[in-house]
Amino acid sequence: MADLRVNIGSLQLKNPVLTASGTFGYGEEFADFIDLSRLGGFIVKGTTLNKREGNPYPRMVETPSGMLNAVGLQNKGVDYFIEHIYPRIKDLDTEIIVNVSGASVDDYVEVCRRLEPCHAIHAIEVNISCPNVKQGGMAFGTTCSGASEVTRAVRAAWPRTLIVKLSPNVTSIAEIARAVEAEGADSVSLINTMLGMAIDVERRRPYLSTITGGLSGPAVRPVAVRMVWQVAKAVSIPVIGLGGIMNGRDALEFIMAGATAVEIGTANFIDPAVTVRIVDEINDYLTRHSISSVAEIRGII
Repeated sequence: MADLRVNIGSLQLKNPVLTASGTFGYGEEFADFIDLSRLGGFIVKGTTLNKREGNPYPRMVETPSGMLNAVGLQNKGVDYFIEHIYPRIKDLDTEIIVNVSGASVDDYVEVCRRLEPCHAIHAIEVNISCPNVKQGGMAFGTTCSGASEVTRAVRAAWPRTLIVKLSPNVTSIAEIARAVEAEGADSVSLINTMLGMAIDVERRRPYLSTITGGLSGPAVRPVAVRMVWQVAKAVSIPVIGLGGIMNGRDALEFIMAGATAVEIGTANFIDPAVTVRIVDEINDYLTRHSISSVAEIRGII
């Protein structure tokens, strides 16, 4: 078996396959389908300081080679997570990463402060790129100054591995990546969803209650691979790639473009066991080509 271990900051993963926030619940929902210990780790759904109801329905729609969502970070807040969910998942034999969102810089900092005593959480993913909320979210991730401000504040509050999730809805994602690296980010993950829209021509209105939403799935993969390639050449910290990964070959594209790890998102809605299949397919590829470690093919393009 090939060596699939990778490092993200001080976080060591047994393999490069993670799950994307918002597509894997809190992990326990998938325990009947896969052995969670086979994953490099999973990223829980977006967690905010206070409870969020999310956006009104309808907030998901299928599109050609993908889907639009406008869920709007629905969750019960960080205190509920710490009290009710964390005790159930903290002893799982895989890495647990919490995706943190906020409407203000102070919100991000306070969520991190409350999560810090949860020592089974070795990393957080700071979401400065969600296109489906009216405050915060993507507003912080579309300028270097906004991205820097959030990263600098969170870095001061969070002592362990810090991943910053970047938006593709920018002119130069490499500049944003360099900005958060300069403020102490241990890693960047990209891409979050792309802003899109779909119209029901029979009803003559948008499908989504919010009109626009985040596009994910295979339709965005070529854009995501290109952006990962650009960012990997622009920063020295590890890059986590995501966007339309459906199988092992897709994951290998990102790794060859420079990603240290990958996140699986939309594919989880189609096949709840896709993540472990992708782990196996990466290993099979390396074995078939007599490659001893996944690190040997990272960034070869």
